Amino acid sequence: MTGRDDTGARRRGLRDRVPLRLRKPVPWHRQGPTWRAAKPAVIAQALKWANAQPSGNWYVLAASTEIRGNAPFGRNVAGTEVVVWRNEAGRLLAGPGACPHLGAPLRDSPVVCGTLVCHWHGLALDGGPFAGWAPYPVHDDGVLVWVRLDGPGGEAPLEKPVLPVRPDPARSVAAVYTTVGTCEPEDIVANRLDPWHGAWFHPYSFVDLTVDQQAGDPAADPGDGFAVDVSFKVAGRAVVPVRAVFTTPEPRTVVMHITEGEGVGSVVETHATPLGPDALGNPRTAVIEAVVATSGRPGFAAARAAATLLRPLMRRTAGRLWRDDLAYAERRWALRSTGRFPG
Repeated sequence: MTGRDDTGARRRGLRDRVPLRLRKPVPWHRQGPTWRAAKPAVIAQALKWANAQPSGNWYVLAASTEIRGNAPFGRNVAGTEVVVWRNEAGRLLAGPGACPHLGAPLRDSPVVCGTLVCHWHGLALDGGPFAGWAPYPVHDDGVLVWVRLDGPGGEAPLEKPVLPVRPDPARSVAAVYTTVGTCEPEDIVANRLDPWHGAWFHPYSFVDLTVDQQAGDPAADPGDGFAVDVSFKVAGRAVVPVRAVFTTPEPRTVVMHITEGEGVGSVVETHATPLGPDALGNPRTAVIEAVVATSGRPGFAAARAAATLLRPLMRRTAGRLWRDDLAYAERRWALRSTGRFPG
């Protein structure tokens, strides 16, 4: 029996060291249907709970790396034109995107010695109050930049945004992907609160997806989140099984935490930032997704060393998924806006 026990122990040790599993292929149409579990009422209840959480009027603006010292960054957020830049010390400054003199677009103006200088007439803004121009609170969490807009937000303001727990920056790699769709933030959040579509809508990435209702039933107590067991496809028959827990720390954010399997501690944060209407008056929303990957495996140090090469791959993977998921969100909004949504 000792030889057999030793063989079993070696196999278990190999499974622990190698996260890949080989899975027998199953035709897409033969996987178990999930439509009975993906009840519109369940998703609506989870969405309702998310919308009831305080945001403190904070909106994700961009990736931290998008805002450099030599140029401003501008974006319309909730119909408000915002400009943000860094001073000579690297500190973020933000305020209205229109020059208080004659309304020039400050996002097109240069930053000189940490001061934003209007390119129309040379009015200089150092980030402090100026006649007709008042700064906005801004926060850099190391991965994302947030701006607080108390007017559009309409809530009691918070000193800082509600941030999810992330892995140690010294032991992780972060990448941010941004895209824009014709929909509202709730359509983006609803997409993320429907994990049941994963293996059906994204068969190139996911397989064997089940939602563990016992670990957190969004219909019964959305505040606990819900757990998903799923395998990520790597190549051919090779998959990586993990358990992920989805939570909604604030109305416009859904966070996926990897709690078991490869990459424990990694997070995917999906932030939905309302922009402004398009030329036809339709709503536009930016999906700003931060992927913060970590691993306890010794080889991950090499991945961190190659972070410059790894980040584009992480963004490409997120982009492939969001090309499909944005179609989901836009379709949901189109149905809601015409009174045809079944939920």
